[in-house]
Formats: sequence, structure tokens, C-alpha cells
Amino acid sequence: MSRGDLPRVAILGAGPIGLEAALQAALLGLPFVVYERGRIGEYLRQWGHVRLFSPFGMNTTLLGKAQLRKDRAKIDLPADADLLTGREYVENYLEPLAQSPLLREHIRMGTTVVQVGRRGYLKEENPGERKRGEHPFLLALRTDARESMEEADLVLDCTGVYGQPRALGDGGIPTIGESAARSFIAWGLEDILGERGGFYADKTTMVIGGGYSAATSVCLLAKLAEKHSSTWVIWLSRGGGTQPIKRFVDDALKERDQLAVRANTMATRGDGNVEFHPQTTVTAIECAGIDKGFKVMALSSGKPKTWEVDRVIANVGSMPDRSLYSQLQVQECYSTMAPQGLASILLKHQRGDPLGLPFSAVDALRHPEPNFFILGAKSYGLLSSFFIRAGMEQVRQIFTFVAGNEELLSRFPGLRQLRKSSKSERIP
Repeated sequence: MSRGDLPRVAILGAGPIGLEAALQAALLGLPFVVYERGRIGEYLRQWGHVRLFSPFGMNTTLLGKAQLRKDRAKIDLPADADLLTGREYVENYLEPLAQSPLLREHIRMGTTVVQVGRRGYLKEENPGERKRGEHPFLLALRTDARESMEEADLVLDCTGVYGQPRALGDGGIPTIGESAARSFIAWGLEDILGERGGFYADKTTMVIGGGYSAATSVCLLAKLAEKHSSTWVIWLSRGGGTQPIKRFVDDALKERDQLAVRANTMATRGDGNVEFHPQTTVTAIECAGIDKGFKVMALSSGKPKTWEVDRVIANVGSMPDRSLYSQLQVQECYSTMAPQGLASILLKHQRGDPLGLPFSAVDALRHPEPNFFILGAKSYGLLSSFFIRAGMEQVRQIFTFVAGNEELLSRFPGLRQLRKSSKSERIP
């Protein structure tokens, strides 16, 4: 069968969602390339010391596990109920999957997708018209110092958000002095009990943020203080409650609930050398240089307050990098930056447990730009309610759409033939 008779699939990012998309494309027999600027599961590696809330079974698919057992007869996969660290998840699932004969020749490591456009069209031309989809996408690529251009017919942006932290100032913008101090601030989940322990031991660390990442940093620092009694934590949160982390009734994710209990206890009782300040926003930050400490100014319950600390960890959330698709007709929610259809679903369930969110149908993921989709954590925009299993379901929905979409079937005759000849279990 001619490859020109089939739509070419470009998958941006080799994390769990990108690799699942690659597996689905491979099993369908579609030509595909995975572009990854770093390593397999790059963002997971960056917080690889932290244990996931969700068990292994929620972060895998039957297709993925079946493929691994096919590739490696003696592979010993974790049990579905096991709670893995990010590093263990990469080592036990993502890396072996990326090394599968089905995928490994299709993954381009060290390749940055600078931007995606549409051949023959500017962003503003023919808004929302289907005929834009008759022209291929253009991908501007950079590998080391070399630049190149490639085409695709279907683009799946699975690049995630962890590498784009939000600003720590009031209103979500950089506070005074933040830009100058940025390189001295820790923006992710530090390995406080491991390789970064010496950096934080017997120091005063300010943790800024009111979510699970901040709670994780606080709890790790409190654990460090058990052996290094001069370790102190100043925790700032925008929220007004004395218990910063929300708990869910009969939480099915026990690890999540236990973290909330530990963090809330420290916030309310001051255990673990933790000093908690709710209703606090940073107004300015000064840093004199490496290992010279910080001066942090803030409004706390409406009153100005200043601290001098040794370290700052800003766990203030992440946001999508929109520069990738700035020349495409992407329709996103003005509030959440998620695709408009998906955002309306997410916002309706914002107060409940994100574990109970309904899976999104393909229509919720579509944009006016034909055959361009944002999947995974990036599809949730600024909302932090994403679970890997939701992204896996998004992938299944997309390839069900590809296999049955009449417009694609008419443009790519090989797709109809491929669909007829494929075994039912190979169609998502």
C-alpha cells in the first residue's frame, strides 16, 4: 500500500500520551513520527523521585501492556495497584514502550518543533473552512544547530505543560525583581530527600503555592527537618483557608489524601518546622546571587510583610506553550486556555474530584483548524485536574475519529482499505 494513500501523523512529545498515540498509529499502520526535544518521559524524569497518586493500572493501557509482553516475553510489569515514582514509571513502562520495534525507529530524540503552520495559508485566511485541511501542516524543526521543515496531515500536540511554570506575582504576572531572580528560584519538585538534600538541609526555605506540588515540597522539607533540625519552611499560599489542601470524601487515591492530611496538619499546627501564611501574595523578590539568599516582600492578609530566606521554591503551577500553534486557528477558552469544548466540560466539574471527570469526546477536542489536536495535560490548559488515564482516552477517541472520518477517508483512499483489512482488535 502506498504511504501517500495514508495520512501522515506528527506527534509532538514522547511522554505517556505521545507514546500512546504512537502505539495507536503504529497498530493502525499509519505513517507517523514522534518529535521529542529531550528524553522519553522528560517531564516525569524531572520529578522522578515523587510517587504518583494514581496506580500503575490507571497510567497504562491494555494495548501498551500487551505490546510490551509481545516484545519481551519475560518482562515483569508492576501490578496494576502499584504506586510508582515518576522515575519507576518511565523505567518500567515508557522506556520499554519507546524501545518497541513498532515505535523506536519513529521517535526523533533531540528534535524541537519550533512552530506548526499550514502550507499555503496564513492564520487569518479562510477562517474555519474545511479546505484548509486539504493542505498539509508544516513543521519547523530544530536539531542542535540544524533547521529543517517537514509535512504532516494530522498533528497531535502532546507536549505537556510542566516545563512552563507560571509567574509567582499577584495576578499571575512576574513580581518586582522576579525576572532577575528567576534562575536562582526552584520552579519544580526538588529531590529534597535525595540529591538536593544538602542544598536544603539546615536552611530556611520559602515555598510559594497552594496545590499538591507545594504540599509535596513542604512535606519533603519537613521530613528533612527531622534529621536536620535547623531546616525551616515558610509556606505562602494565596488561598484563605487555614487548611490549604482540599480533601475529597472517601478519596479513592489514598496517597493523595495522605499528602493532604500531612500538609494540612503542618499548616495548622506548625509541625515539621513549618510556618504557614494564607492569603499571601508576593509583591517583590530580591536575590544577590548564588547561595546569597533572598529577600521576599509580600502582602499577607492585607498587611505588608518581609522575610529573609536561604531558598525559594515556587510551586505556582504551569501553563501551555501556545507559541507552537500561534499560526493555526485554535479556539481556546479565554479563562482556562483549554480547547473551548473541553473547557466547558472541565469547568462544570471544577468543584468535584477531578478523578470523576467524564472522558471528553473527540468533538470537545476539535478546533477550527482541521486535524490539529491538543492532548494530555496541555489540553487542560491552566487547570491542574489532569490524570494520565484521561489523556489515554483522548488518544483512543482521536484514532477512532481518524479511522472513521469520511473527510479523511475520501482524501486518503489507503485509509479505507487499511480499515477494512485491519483486525478489529487493532482498531482503537
